[in-house]
Amino acid sequence: CITSIVWGTTWVASKIAVTDMPALQMASIRQFFGGIFFVLFFLLYKKIGLPTRQQFVWLLMMAFLMFVMANGLSTWSLNYIPTGLSALIGALYPLSVVVIEMLFFKNRNMNLLTFTGLLLGIAGIGIVFYESAFHNRPDGFIYGVILSVIAMLAWSVGTIFIVRNKVKMNPYYATGWQMLIGSGMLFIISHIFQPTIPLQAITAKSWLAITYLVLAGSLLAFIAFIYSMKKLPAALSSLYAYINPLVAMVTAAIVLNEQLTMNILWGAIVTLVGVFLVNYS
Repeated sequence: CITSIVWGTTWVASKIAVTDMPALQMASIRQFFGGIFFVLFFLLYKKIGLPTRQQFVWLLMMAFLMFVMANGLSTWSLNYIPTGLSALIGALYPLSVVVIEMLFFKNRNMNLLTFTGLLLGIAGIGIVFYESAFHNRPDGFIYGVILSVIAMLAWSVGTIFIVRNKVKMNPYYATGWQMLIGSGMLFIISHIFQPTIPLQAITAKSWLAITYLVLAGSLLAFIAFIYSMKKLPAALSSLYAYINPLVAMVTAAIVLNEQLTMNILWGAIVTLVGVFLVNYS
């Protein structure tokens, strides 16, 4: 419940933060503070040693896929597309995992439910895309969609990488290192691709949003998510994926006055039913 609600609202907090500052710089600051908290806690309090060379290589890859490509680009996409659409595209990752496994790893363990889910997911996102693209379409809409899709694909590849390249490491400690490494990468990339601003030029509104993203999104939600993965059946712990986009859409409509029509709502529900069928199958 905490994971679903908090991660749903972090989309809105990110949207608020990037209205006054470059998106990649914001993502870098957020991941730095979240990562440094986890890493220092385990280094100083739990007395866990530094990662081994093998673990560090794994962390480097995961940081790039999950926190640079997935989180960084999805945050950037919020400059161009509605919050709910970006969150919904992010929720499609189980569908792309199935397609990637089928195309590149010759996984043919598919059934009727899987293909039905894939079709529903595509149809639902098509409804939302049509409604968003042809009614009050913001500037750079297609660019934002591309960024969001690349972010979702990166999360999918990262998911597959975790399964196929397991490393024995405390998951909270690993998450902290991924955030910290990812923040360094984002810092460099943000200076290359976006004009950054001095820290003193960041508005109070953006700092409040970043504070919420760090405390609620990067700490509380991640702790709740990993805890649920360890204590609950996979089917229950994955429910956040279906609730998260709906929370983002409703919150964005209330807080940011983003458009939420019946077509968008039905399209989101059809998409999430498709994702559920794929996960279930």
